[in-house]
Amino acid sequence: MTESGPRIGLALGSGSARGWSHIGIIRALDKAGIRPQIVAGTSIGALVGAFYVAGKLDVLEPWVRKLTRRDVIGMLDPTLRGTGGLIEGRRLYDFYQEHLSGASIETLPFHYAAVATTLGRGTEVWLRDGDLADAVRASSALPGVFSPVRIGRDWMVDGGLVNPVPVSVCRALGADVVIAVNLNGDLVGRHTRDSAHHAGASVDAERWLQQLPEGVRSHAHTLMGLWGDWTRNRDAERRDAPGVFEVLAGSLNIMQDRITRSRMAGDPPELMLSPRLAHIGLLEFHRAEEAIGIGEGVVQRMLPAIHDLFRESDDGRVG
Repeated sequence: MTESGPRIGLALGSGSARGWSHIGIIRALDKAGIRPQIVAGTSIGALVGAFYVAGKLDVLEPWVRKLTRRDVIGMLDPTLRGTGGLIEGRRLYDFYQEHLSGASIETLPFHYAAVATTLGRGTEVWLRDGDLADAVRASSALPGVFSPVRIGRDWMVDGGLVNPVPVSVCRALGADVVIAVNLNGDLVGRHTRDSAHHAGASVDAERWLQQLPEGVRSHAHTLMGLWGDWTRNRDAERRDAPGVFEVLAGSLNIMQDRITRSRMAGDPPELMLSPRLAHIGLLEFHRAEEAIGIGEGVVQRMLPAIHDLFRESDDGRVG
């Protein structure tokens, strides 16, 4: 299928912590004999895609499966230094650098591109050469949360602002058949967190915060306060009010949903995978086990359609 069949493109969409489901999707496609030659990713899709094309998915997967809330908070470094985001992201970047080992995109065995957005001009940029870790960091610089990244003369932010599911990039890189993954398809219009969840989160947060080292605890208080789950439940009058991150996440979800619908109408993929992940929050990276399983499950359910698609491709009716 990969040597004599159509050139397969995999478009991995944005979605923050929900993006760990990309790992399950890639694993399940591989088991089904579907191995893309072209990978384009936006935000968390760029991250997972980068580890895949660099042959390091076996490094990333066990690491994310073991992440705890404490690990996640420890890697998110709040900053008040005027860097353009609440979180500088240096610790995450160090992780990328350590495991991607300074790989250059142009030397990879796959065609790969990470989608980013220029902050000043608002243009869509496809990062197709240079340092792989830098491309990942730029593509996933969520506005207002992570600090923007300078590449050349431009400051770059999250590619989800312009192309949340980069089908068009796969096409431009030569894909005959595009499999797209939309992580945000079930988010808009659903209230996924009820008061019971918030109450439970408050108790868990208090207990968890007391276990942290003193130097980490102040950062954790800042992040939990911004998120809203913890502070909301200390004040009954604000129990129903969303936290800063919830407002930001909801706004980005609406924007990306509308952009995705518009772009898919003009350039639909041959196959769209839409795992149901609305219950996983913006920064709940510790829920990787669940997200990966959901990714595997969506591919399993779509296997008949996948096999039909590639039978059509072999007959020359696709691409």
